[in-house]
Amino acid sequence: MKNPFLSESCKEAQIHALNPQSWLQVERGKVSKFSTHSSSSIESFIKVSEPPIIPFFKPIDYVEVLAQIHEELEFCPPSERSNLYLLQFQVFRGLGEVKLLRRSLRSAWQNASTVHEKLIFGAWLKYEKQGEELIADLLASCGKCVQEFVPLDISSQLPADLFVNALETIETVRTHVSSTVFFHIGEEKIACDRQKIAALSAPFYSMLNGCFMESLKEDIDLSENGISLSSMRAINEFSRTGSLEGVSPSIVLEILIFANKFCCERLKDACDRKLASLVSSRQDAVDLMEYALEESSPVLAASCLQVFLHQLPDCLNDDRVIKIFSNTNKKHRSIMVGPASFSLYCLLSEVAMNRDPRSDITACFLEQLVESAVTNRQRQLAFHQLGCVRLLRKEYDKAEQLFYAAFNEGHAYSVAGLARLGFLKDYKLWSYEKLSSVISSHTPLGWMYQERSLYCEGDKKWEDLEKATELDPTLNYPYMYRAASLMRRQNVQAALGEINRILGFKIALECLELRFCFYLALENYQSALRDVQAILTLSPEYRMFEGQVAAWQLRTLVRAHVENWTTADCWLQLYDRWSSVDDIGSLSVIYQMLESDAAKGVLYFRQSLLLLRLNCPDAAMRSLQLAHQHASSEHERLVYEGWILYDMGHCEEGLRKAEESIHLKRSFEAYFLKAYVLADSSQDPSCSSTVVSFLEDALKCPSDRLRKGQC
Repeated sequence: MKNPFLSESCKEAQIHALNPQSWLQVERGKVSKFSTHSSSSIESFIKVSEPPIIPFFKPIDYVEVLAQIHEELEFCPPSERSNLYLLQFQVFRGLGEVKLLRRSLRSAWQNASTVHEKLIFGAWLKYEKQGEELIADLLASCGKCVQEFVPLDISSQLPADLFVNALETIETVRTHVSSTVFFHIGEEKIACDRQKIAALSAPFYSMLNGCFMESLKEDIDLSENGISLSSMRAINEFSRTGSLEGVSPSIVLEILIFANKFCCERLKDACDRKLASLVSSRQDAVDLMEYALEESSPVLAASCLQVFLHQLPDCLNDDRVIKIFSNTNKKHRSIMVGPASFSLYCLLSEVAMNRDPRSDITACFLEQLVESAVTNRQRQLAFHQLGCVRLLRKEYDKAEQLFYAAFNEGHAYSVAGLARLGFLKDYKLWSYEKLSSVISSHTPLGWMYQERSLYCEGDKKWEDLEKATELDPTLNYPYMYRAASLMRRQNVQAALGEINRILGFKIALECLELRFCFYLALENYQSALRDVQAILTLSPEYRMFEGQVAAWQLRTLVRAHVENWTTADCWLQLYDRWSSVDDIGSLSVIYQMLESDAAKGVLYFRQSLLLLRLNCPDAAMRSLQLAHQHASSEHERLVYEGWILYDMGHCEEGLRKAEESIHLKRSFEAYFLKAYVLADSSQDPSCSSTVVSFLEDALKCPSDRLRKGQC
């Protein structure tokens, strides 16, 4: 799959080395067998890309950082908790722990101390759960609302914090001055209560009751102060009643500007809240945000922000919204989002990077993130992420400055960016020595040796890759490089054995793709088909060869070289593979069976069980939702709904769905679900006998031997 964070040096070499057409010709049988290839031809056939520089927070010691965060959460003031949970989220993002990072996001939302934090983290949770609308519907059917998705009443959450003085209570006795003052607007004049208008602000009080000329006048001309007759009438009414009821939006906007000019805080706050109540669409928010920022109207600004965040990521297709987020200065950020500027631009930059990490929008949001960073850890993340984007954009001098800034703040992983930039400048030895310095001055980690291996050859490279695997067996690149090297030497069994080492415990798409290439070169089309079908199960839109060829196209071509299986053959193959814990093989068989008219609900459910066992939660949830969509009966559908709710942490609701299914029809899967959820969610040791009872009930119901064996 195309990885946007591959280094430029690596990608350029890769594109020249790989010609997708040559692969397609192999599949059509137009190229001679692997055994007759020269080593140079094989090298162009099987190429391993350098590992990408990950744009995430990567501390030297994850355990130490998580422990520090845990300790700080115990003793910090409530206002700091959301930021700490955001940091925890970033740590889990670097580790690839989807469930844990979502839990951290939810904790940040639950511990939000301001309405702005509530908006940001609620929108972030919604963004993370894209495509999971079914879950919200299921919770609603159980009478449980997804609170973070509910729009907030901004006005009630931002109480007025106005300077209350004695202007309204002072009684000024001036027998020679009329209690009524007439304000002239052009040819018209409006009669107002002098003391009511004076009470609107200190400037008005001084003008009407002080030592100014106007203090003794009954007629005052306001024609040159940008206020219309209608607006002045509304201001007069507000001075008497404190209400803007029935005033049109355009008049309220005019009054807001006037109130800000003359420091009428109560009037300004009333306009702010009145306008905020009118924001109901993106167009409203775009039109009003400029006024909110220029006139320092926090309630209106927050209401506009809520609309934008609720529509992520779609609103980033709107240039007007981009302009608002990109052109804000420190003052405007404070009005729009209070003290939560860093959190906002963390969210916006993540959405932008997922869309296009090379875009001007991404770079601009990350610049705002850098400006918003306050703590050392925030600066580490912001500098490193912007450095990664500058590197992708080939802005090498800026990238170097940013990686140095992140490195000097203590983010040791940013040395990987500095080393790549050194290599691009033909300073290969400098890159090697820079990484050696980091290895000697820190606790050695697998990624350090992996990165250093890029700048040496022969035995040194091999030794560094072995050390990388020893320190971190989950790194893909060392296995892939060793396997490809062995394959180029035509040591087929050793190459397959090497790539199988990691695929035995980690289903990485790029490793499956490399093994697919091996089998393709060997003309072992059955095994190649197995791997590409497993790839498509995990990621239906996956593209191979740096994004140049869709995996489904390769699957179609390889499929032509493999004998078709009957439905009975497929079930036998599935039984054999499932029994031998060949999960990749099982995924491939199920993928093939789904093309037939077999019961798709059951097959998608089996697929989800395998994917969960392989620690692929996103793909498993997609399969569960497809099982729900293709359920053949109501009781079957309820079982799938129960599993979906359970997997999202809603155990009580999952149990309820199992009971509803049993009420309709006693089935193996309903009892198994009930037993599984109860065993996992109950803290009471005595419930074990109840779990056993449910499993016994399950075994009394019809099912195949594979599922009964698990039971």
